[in-house]
Amino acid sequence: MSWRKLLFWIHLVTGCTAGAIILVMSVTGSLLAFKRQVINWCDRDYRSPPSAGNAARLPVEAMMAAIIAQYHATPSAITIHFDPAEPAEAVFGRDHVFLIDSHTGNVLGESAPRARLFFQQMENWHRWLGAGTEKRATARAVTGACNLGFLVLVISGPFLWMPRRWSWRSVRAVAAFQRGLSGRARDFNWHNVIGIWCALPLFLIVLSGVVMSYSWANNLLYRVTGSEPPAQRAELEPRQREQTRRGEKVEPGVAGLDRLWARAEQQVTGWRSVTLRISPPQRAPIAFTIDTGGGGRPDQRSQLTLNRSTAELVRWEPFSSYNTGRRLRSWLRFLHTGEAGGIGGQTLAGMASTGAAVLVGTGLCLAWRRVFKRS
Repeated sequence: MSWRKLLFWIHLVTGCTAGAIILVMSVTGSLLAFKRQVINWCDRDYRSPPSAGNAARLPVEAMMAAIIAQYHATPSAITIHFDPAEPAEAVFGRDHVFLIDSHTGNVLGESAPRARLFFQQMENWHRWLGAGTEKRATARAVTGACNLGFLVLVISGPFLWMPRRWSWRSVRAVAAFQRGLSGRARDFNWHNVIGIWCALPLFLIVLSGVVMSYSWANNLLYRVTGSEPPAQRAELEPRQREQTRRGEKVEPGVAGLDRLWARAEQQVTGWRSVTLRISPPQRAPIAFTIDTGGGGRPDQRSQLTLNRSTAELVRWEPFSSYNTGRRLRSWLRFLHTGEAGGIGGQTLAGMASTGAAVLVGTGLCLAWRRVFKRS
């Protein structure tokens, strides 16, 4: 058996085995392409510059007091934007974000609840095939394996379409859509053309997905760059872990946030947003994420860790301080969604994901026709 024929059968069997799951991930990926822009558009009515009498921004603790008083719960995170027209964002878990007028403390409402619910469901299908919490480990293993199979398809595809004899006519036959085709000839043409033009963006999307799916791939990324893989995430503080085991509610503390927030704002000139994940009251340091961009580039994000009691600097981690492995790992997250390239990158990622869905459809049709000898 020639290498080309062997590669063809690997491609065919992998596509038929993982095709349905790849189709789900591709469709949901294309629907998630402009998530941030859609949510921002839904929240457009909440943006307004402050009035003349309310030009100064309220302290963080005052804003927190307003949201706690209205919803009788402490947010898990809060984000404040430098733009005075942008409301502050109070996050409750993963599903609910409430907007606060940062100059008056008024709770404006929930941020795009329907859009966020839709995108949350799409993410659940994209990552876990819509499985419930108790079955997500199994579903994640399935999507991870199919993503790895997808990488095999993306790599093997270009070798299969290469003509045996190079000429303009032979290249055009597989690189450009042909009119008047139907049945197997049409599917073959579409499969080749879309595969060729989507190969590079799909390679980046799928490769980043493999790294995010498997710890061995993540560690390999660090090792090939000469960096030490990150240690496993530290466990919960013993007292908090024991309270969680007994079912007790561990309420985060908000006292002293004003001083900590003022210190965080002084760390970077030209910041556009500062985010704090509010942890339960304990002596552990408190971490801020400071972003000088629009939220889609890791090189514009920095991590600041302060002593919760004294506001003294514990750790300052700008992107430039990361080792090569961590830098690449940070970029892969945003390459996967296309956000690393801005709106153009997101458009390209969305088009590639849509193309992947068509590749699955045409590939399965070609396999069906081959098995049953249909034209």
